[in-house]
Amino acid sequence: MVLTWLASVVATALLVRRLRPEQREWSRKVVHIGTGPVILLAWWLQIDRWVALPAAALVTVATALNHRLRVLPAVEDVGRHSYGTVAYGASITALLALYWPQQPLPVAAGILVMAGGDGLAGLVGPAVPSPRWRLLGQGKSLAGTACMALTSLVVLLALTGLAAGSGLAAPGLGALLLIAIAATALEQLSGYGIDNLTVPLATALLWQLLTP
Repeated sequence: MVLTWLASVVATALLVRRLRPEQREWSRKVVHIGTGPVILLAWWLQIDRWVALPAAALVTVATALNHRLRVLPAVEDVGRHSYGTVAYGASITALLALYWPQQPLPVAAGILVMAGGDGLAGLVGPAVPSPRWRLLGQGKSLAGTACMALTSLVVLLALTGLAAGSGLAAPGLGALLLIAIAATALEQLSGYGIDNLTVPLATALLWQLLTP
């Protein structure tokens, strides 16, 4: 099921690249957003650590090779120099190594905030007119930043619902607001795609620290 989902995500990205070759970011964001829910599938299917961790590490290595060789350009943003896809895979691997499977919620929080919040912000920001600025050479906007903050909070709230249904503890509303703000602040510092590493790790760490 996981492999089928990932294959469908890559196929969709390739289709988007073919249909909208001028929108280079779109296909990359399809992969960015689409890979996030895999962690929920892994949790639901109770995939063991010895399967999940090597698989994530292998995907990260494959992503690094693709970044250099451009075998699948649809999953890379060729419009700017970024190691975001490699950092994304590395952050998932690190979260699995730290928490999986005993503590799935921090892993899900880190991955889904990055996938949903950052992914949608990258689409909304360029599309919606709003005040803009640059940090470390990266363009940012009020619309994209607001999208990141709101989506992050929605994702975290949804995870608290999953936590309640699973009998697991979760941070309170005030803590969730703090996590969303921290994730949004780190997303501002996105030079070379480093936010794909810092946002998931910080989100997961804060979730764990702020869970009573």
